[in-house]
Amino acid sequence: MKRVLIITYYWPPSGGSGVQRWLKMSKYLPEYGWQPVIYTPEEGEYPILDPSLEKDVAPEAEIIRRPIVEPYTLYKKFLGIKKSETVKAGFIKEEGKKSGWKESLALWIRGNLFIPDARRWWVKPSMKYLKEYLKTHPIDAIISTGPPHSMHLIAMKLKEDLGIPWIADFRDPWTEIDYYQDLHLTRWADRKQHRLEKEVLTKADKVVTVGWDGAKRLGRLGNRNVSVIPNGYDWDASVHQVPASLSESFTLTHLGVLTPSRNAPALWETLKALKDENETFAKLLKIRLVGQVDQSVVQNLEAEGLMPNTEIVAYIPHDEVLAAQQSSQVLLLLINDTPNAKGILTGKLFEYLASGRPILCIGPEDGDAARILNETKAGTTVSFEGKEKMKESVKALYNKYLEGDLANNTNPTVEQYSRRNLAGEFAEMLNKVKS
Repeated sequence: MKRVLIITYYWPPSGGSGVQRWLKMSKYLPEYGWQPVIYTPEEGEYPILDPSLEKDVAPEAEIIRRPIVEPYTLYKKFLGIKKSETVKAGFIKEEGKKSGWKESLALWIRGNLFIPDARRWWVKPSMKYLKEYLKTHPIDAIISTGPPHSMHLIAMKLKEDLGIPWIADFRDPWTEIDYYQDLHLTRWADRKQHRLEKEVLTKADKVVTVGWDGAKRLGRLGNRNVSVIPNGYDWDASVHQVPASLSESFTLTHLGVLTPSRNAPALWETLKALKDENETFAKLLKIRLVGQVDQSVVQNLEAEGLMPNTEIVAYIPHDEVLAAQQSSQVLLLLINDTPNAKGILTGKLFEYLASGRPILCIGPEDGDAARILNETKAGTTVSFEGKEKMKESVKALYNKYLEGDLANNTNPTVEQYSRRNLAGEFAEMLNKVKS
C-alpha cells in the first residue's frame, strides 16, 4: 500500500467542520491503495471538542501527534478569558461581551504578527521532526490542508528539500476568506500574506479546493490548474435505516457556526411578516439553530419578535447531527454575504443532502451551492435580498408541510457526493502526482 502524509491541524478530538474533510477522506483512502499518515498537533486550540469522531479514524491510519506552541495562552490572559474557555471561530461575538480596545489590539496583533496564522511557530519544529521521521518511514506523497495555512508551509518545505510530490488542499480561501479585511493588516503584512499564498499555489504539484468559483479565484492568484473535489457526506446505513421522526412543528433548522456574515436579516423579516399574516403559522413556526451563534443574529431575531419561536443549541456531537437534520421539516443553508459568496460550499450542504430533507438556501442564485441544489433537485436558492421570492418559497414549503407532502429527496445524483466516491477521486489524483 502506498503511503500519503496528511498534514492537518484539525483532527479528533477536535469537532466542528474543519476536521470533517480529511477525517472522512482518510477513512476511505485505504480502499484505493493509500495508507494515510496523519501529522497533527498533540493538543490544539480547538473551538469545539467532539470525541465521538474518534470512531471514524481509519484502522489503517498512522497518527503522529507532535507538541505545538500557540499564542492563545497569552491571548486569553490579555483579554481576561478563562484558560478553560476556547477561542471562538469566525470572530463570533457572544451575548454580554462587547469589543473594546483590547479586542481590537489583539486582533491587530493576530493579523500582523502571526503570519500566515497563529500556528506559524509549528512550521520549523515540524520540518525538523518530519525530515528525520521520513528517513526511516518513507512516503509517496504529501497532502496539506488549510486553513490554518501554516500547514501548507510545512508541506512546501518538505517538497523543496526532499522532492516529494505535494497536493495543497484549500478547504477555505487564504487572502479571500470572508474575515480577511477584519484583520486590519498593514501594507507589509498584506503583501507577505499574498506572497506566501502565491508561493504555495505555484510550488505545489497540484492544488485542490472545494468549489468551482474558488478554483477560478485561486487560478487568478497564481495557479491556473486548480481541481475541484467538493466536500461530501458519509453515508451511515445504520442511521438511515431508522430515520428520525419528523418534528410536528414547521421547523427550520440551521446547523453549524452562525457568524455575522451568515446572518440573514431578510429571512427573519420574511418570517415575521408571515407570522403577522397567519396566526397558525405563528404557532407552528420553530427556528432551530444548532452551533455557535453570533449575538448579531440573536439581536435580529429579538427585533423581529422571533425569539419565542427560536431554540438555540450550542453544540451536538457529530453522530447526532444526521438525526437532527432528518427530524427537521426544512434545513436552512445560510451562505456568507461576502464578496466570495458564489464560491462558498460548506460541509453542511452535503450532510443536508444525505438527510434528504428539503433545503432552503439564502445566497447567490448563480453560486456553487445553488448549482449543486439545482443538480440534485434538493432545494431552493434565494438571493440575500430577494424578499418576494423568499416569502413565496417559505409559503410553498409551509403549505406542503400542512399537506404532509414535504417528502425526502431521492434523486440519485446525490450519490456522487459520498465521501467514499470523493476519496476515490483524491486517490486517482495521488496516483497521477506520484507517477
